[in-house]
Amino acid sequence: MAVMKADMELCKGYASCMVVADDVFDLDDEGLVAVVRKEIPESDMARMQEAVLVCPVAALKIEES
Repeated sequence: MAVMKADMELCKGYASCMVVADDVFDLDDEGLVAVVRKEIPESDMARMQEAVLVCPVAALKIEES
């Protein structure tokens, strides 16, 4: 199964990912991305790929576990 990863050093808190998938991403107390559902089922893969693409600082990636 694929897993969503976030690079906290790159994240600037634009929250573009939340527009695509607010059930997967949230903002933490510092205003940076928090991945609340890391495992990505195949049925959500297209939406998660879109979230990766819309991140203006490329802080998100999908890894195969």
